[in-house]
Amino acid sequence: MRSNISVGLSGGVDSAVAALRLKQQGHDVAAVFMKNWDEDDDTDYCPAEQDLADARAIAAQLDIELHTVSFSSQYWNCVFTHFLAEYEAGRTPSPDIMCNREIKFRAFLDYASGLGADLIATGHYARIEKSPLVRLLRGIDADKDQTYFLHTLDRTQLERSLFPLGEFTKSEVRTLAKQAGFAVHEKKDSTGICFIGERRFSTFLSQYIKKNPGEIRDLDGEVIGQHEGLMFYTIGQRQGLGIGGRSNTSGEPWYVIGKDIENNILRVAQGVNHPALFSQCLQASKLHWIAGMEPAHSFDCTARIRHQQPLQDCTVTVLDRQECSVRFSRPQRAITPGQSVVFYRDDECLGGAIIDTVIPERTTEP
Repeated sequence: MRSNISVGLSGGVDSAVAALRLKQQGHDVAAVFMKNWDEDDDTDYCPAEQDLADARAIAAQLDIELHTVSFSSQYWNCVFTHFLAEYEAGRTPSPDIMCNREIKFRAFLDYASGLGADLIATGHYARIEKSPLVRLLRGIDADKDQTYFLHTLDRTQLERSLFPLGEFTKSEVRTLAKQAGFAVHEKKDSTGICFIGERRFSTFLSQYIKKNPGEIRDLDGEVIGQHEGLMFYTIGQRQGLGIGGRSNTSGEPWYVIGKDIENNILRVAQGVNHPALFSQCLQASKLHWIAGMEPAHSFDCTARIRHQQPLQDCTVTVLDRQECSVRFSRPQRAITPGQSVVFYRDDECLGGAIIDTVIPERTTEP
């Protein structure tokens, strides 16, 4: 059925091919370039002007109209302030998750409706099944599947969305882009903070959060270094600790194993597979189910605690409407408060929650 579709066109290869596919299917396609961060002076890390130029070239090549819109105020109020608050609390948030919920599938959806669009489309690697009930399914390309970042969407948002790349691998998408003559067919995938870009993270964050130096301590409580502020570190981090060679140690690299927020202490241990980095249990809050309700009070499924992690067997116990506990069948490395745990049943993404507490059940076998 022919539809009026607004495609989020970022200037990258994925959204370009998404627009191409919809055009080839005979839909009425328009493109929308979203600009949501005002500080573009640091062009090495936020090349918004180049992205816009690429989006214009793609739209011209496809002979579709390109609209430009700024959601900078919505991004600041709904995404960035939460991002800063989480870091100030010593947690490690996933801004892409909130960006998808609040900007790409709310503000953009509303804007597209105002343009007369029936549906919106993006270049996400995921699939939507709309019969009999709407379900979010993993993309065919396991290495690119982005359902982890989409798990907070609801059925209403998914009902009005399309993911034209869900059945393709990344290499196939680049081939389609090359065949179409898109200059961006080899363009590097964007990384960094959603809509902000590839900035020097600690420098960028220190513009908004005051540094609060403190001690780095090992498992014996010995002070072995100084940190710049707990917000600059995440569980499992190796780089940037500034801990030099020390006598009477194993010589293995040091890793962050925890944060003592109350006393402003960063705790570290040696070895990539140190037992202190592993746990089988966590507690999470802000539960969201795509179907609107949990599958059961307690159920077995698979889950991941970070993007691209292989799915892990676990048991989920719903404690109340907002909280749950998760017990994995095997210990997980570097479970990180502030990140999300996302649940799956076969290919279907069920929803997820934000990790609050890691329950240590340490083991010598990772």
